[in-house]
Amino acid sequence: MSGLPRLPFARNDVLALAPEFGQLRADEPITRVRTATGDEAWLVTGWQEIRQVFADERLGRSHPTPASAPRLSNSAFAGGPTGDHATEREVHDSMRRLLTPAFSARRVQRLTGRVELLVDALLDRMAAQGPPADLHGSLSAPLPIHVICELLGVPYEDRERFRAIAEEMTDLTDPARSAAAQAEMNAYSFAVVRAKREHPGEDVYSDLATAELPEAEIARIAGGLLFAGHETTVNQIDYGVLLLLRDPEQRDALARDPGRAPAAVEEILRMAAPSQHGLVRYAHEDVEIGGVTVRAGELVVLATFAANRDERVFPDPERFDIGRETENAHVGFGYAGRYCLGASLARIELRAVFQALFPRFPTLSLAVPYEELEVRSDRLTGGFAALPVAW
Repeated sequence: MSGLPRLPFARNDVLALAPEFGQLRADEPITRVRTATGDEAWLVTGWQEIRQVFADERLGRSHPTPASAPRLSNSAFAGGPTGDHATEREVHDSMRRLLTPAFSARRVQRLTGRVELLVDALLDRMAAQGPPADLHGSLSAPLPIHVICELLGVPYEDRERFRAIAEEMTDLTDPARSAAAQAEMNAYSFAVVRAKREHPGEDVYSDLATAELPEAEIARIAGGLLFAGHETTVNQIDYGVLLLLRDPEQRDALARDPGRAPAAVEEILRMAAPSQHGLVRYAHEDVEIGGVTVRAGELVVLATFAANRDERVFPDPERFDIGRETENAHVGFGYAGRYCLGASLARIELRAVFQALFPRFPTLSLAVPYEELEVRSDRLTGGFAALPVAW
């Protein structure tokens, strides 16, 4: 088995996937690979196969022997097993029952006006400071941070603290550093939740404060919400802007008609791939996926970004097209019981950005050569440290 394809695959273009993903998907949508830690795993690149994994309760995030479980990477947050194997399904179901109302489309929709005001204020500040500007620092990062603080009930003045912790969590090079940061994030988040027991508010952490779950699980959930609730949206904004800047015709179309923003957002969610890390799952019993038998305890890696370019589902899948006429059934937010609770929130933020940015700055362009943009490949979530723009 020494000849197995070895993750991670190198990418030559920040907007393109490594070619190996397309090649493997065409030949074997689920295939054996070796991970960055030297372990064997099943890599799933097909759209249909990934939806099957998401919908199958026999696959989860936990492992009966976590210390010896195969790993995807050195990331403590997303590189290996998470949660208690005996109670994972019960805890997951309890968490979704508790949090689904908080993240419901109706409740989140009430934030739309507030998010649009935040976007306008950030763009006003960027315009006042004048070009060139760092779009990442001026818009992509501060917007999701502000929104998640309000939704969860996290003090906004703590943003520098938890952002620094989040940065440490994404380290793929030092597992001890990543694990320490995750523990710190959970401890910080749980302290905020605990304070809500005496001083509750209209926020998600106040809901968590009343949860009948073990404190360690509440801390893990709270830390995960704070991390994932802003980090992934930051990168989607950066990559969405870059996709449009690389296609001036579509940038101009969006600038002329901001009503195209919802469709543009779905295409961004399909095409943007800040990271090629993949999602970790473990088979809790033997299960057949796409004609392949995965044995209990084996690692399954979901390359959702590759499935979103599956030619069996998306016509001309490598083409970025905000005017796609067919349903954009991407799996960027998962599927079935593993569909992301924060999907509605992310969509509201992204729509607010893309309906306002290009009408406000119709001549927005990169302030550095495209080839000089550097992806943070040593980080779990990838992305950019900066996105210099001018107008």
